Amino acid sequence: MQPGQPAPCRPVAELIGVEKIYGVGESQVRALDGLDLRVNQGDYLAVMGASGSGKSTAMNILGCLDRPSGGSYRLNGVPVETLDDDALADLRNHQLGFVFQQFHLLPQLTALENVMLPMVYAGVPAAERRRRAQEALERVGLGQRLNNKPNQLSGGQQQRVAIARAIINEPALLLADEPTGALDSRTTEEVLAIFDQLHRSGITLVLVTHEDDVAARADQVVHFRDGRITSAR
Repeated sequence: MQPGQPAPCRPVAELIGVEKIYGVGESQVRALDGLDLRVNQGDYLAVMGASGSGKSTAMNILGCLDRPSGGSYRLNGVPVETLDDDALADLRNHQLGFVFQQFHLLPQLTALENVMLPMVYAGVPAAERRRRAQEALERVGLGQRLNNKPNQLSGGQQQRVAIARAIINEPALLLADEPTGALDSRTTEEVLAIFDQLHRSGITLVLVTHEDDVAARADQVVHFRDGRITSAR
């Protein structure tokens, strides 16, 4: 690289010719059809498409929740399709963060305990778990709600807890699947502002949405149809 030239973008996630096929024979469904997608460090990418376009299947593969039928997925250079189930689980816990439309918080645990949970699986000492979870909740504006259980929180507050939990292990890639789908417009704006702040701090973010105004917050938008990307900006 010549002096003064910008450093090349490092790929965090690469889908290379990825196929995903469900069923056999005449009932076979090709959910992904030779998909190529690259997410570089620091990207904020929105994924759009109609139901059945393949976007959720792609998200599941990016999140190591499903395996491709063909092609390759590399996460920070690691060929994910070669890993066994234990290695995949470890990769998900240390390299990936998830935010879903439904918050998936454990109702019997407080906000603090829900955020601490991924660190339990990662073997982080108890005192460190508590300190980091409190900092993460303060980061999303819930420093005064540490001991509230999910049924004592609004939908927007529950989603903030889910975001804090998703970033607690400093993931290489944060995946958000319709994260504002269950929220009203004011709360949607608050949650999107948190995503904006996380992106500015350097987090790499991929967000699936049906909503144009949500996708407009991203730096890049790709549209899926029939298991392929049909347009990108």
